[in-house]
Amino acid sequence: MSTANALRTILIEKLKNDSLVLPTLPKIAMKVREAVADPDSSLGDISSLLAQDAAMSARLIRIANTAHYSRAVRAENLQAAVTRIGMRQIKNIVMALAMEQLFVSDNELVANYLAKTWHNSTEVAAYAMALLSIYQRENKHTSLQVDTLSLAALLHNIGTLPILTEADGYPEIFAEPEFLERAISDLHTHIGVAIVKDWNFSDEMVESVKYYNKNEHQTAEVSYLDFVRLAVLCQAYDGALTNCEDQLTPFIEKGLIGSIEDISSDSFNEELAGNREAFA
Repeated sequence: MSTANALRTILIEKLKNDSLVLPTLPKIAMKVREAVADPDSSLGDISSLLAQDAAMSARLIRIANTAHYSRAVRAENLQAAVTRIGMRQIKNIVMALAMEQLFVSDNELVANYLAKTWHNSTEVAAYAMALLSIYQRENKHTSLQVDTLSLAALLHNIGTLPILTEADGYPEIFAEPEFLERAISDLHTHIGVAIVKDWNFSDEMVESVKYYNKNEHQTAEVSYLDFVRLAVLCQAYDGALTNCEDQLTPFIEKGLIGSIEDISSDSFNEELAGNREAFA
């Protein structure tokens, strides 16, 4: 067996045997999930819990001041940020922000892949949030929520993580771009589905991870999957979609955007920049 096939074969066997080590949610995300599920918890309790993580607190304040949540007065502290985001949405936002803690490695090549994967995920999330704003302006009664969408966007390629972790365990053999690229291309969606199921995420989240790169699967109504797909397209072309009319047509016909001008306007780019800053 060639080394190029070995990593892929090992991963497939571990998936079949249910022995692939899947990442666990960071502790802060698990604590917030438990607190939100507790009917006796208050926003003050959540704030006190989050105050233990200074980096998380700073990011939540930035999120609270993005276009989706911002009001005339800026949220200047954690309590104000948590109050603005609200109990219902804070869980997903914290989970999304905490996931960056998983993307670390001591191996330089693997670390670079992890950093690239996380950066791409945050770019997709930033685009998805800005795209949802366009949709919400024309569809004020939509049930789609920015916290769920941002989490779905950040999770769309989470299956890359165990592949890189496996390579990190045998860097002298598998930490080569050729091996990593093939394994990621072939297996990241299958592994990603296993992760989001293991983390007990919703069926909508599973659907987004499983089908974001399989356009033959379509939802009857506008869904989180649609926005993740469009955001992935935007990220791939860095927003320069003037020559991508054929690829954009299905999204326009489904009503996600009105035209290509929607995603090239100054207001869209301004909101996109704010979303990027929130994940910085």
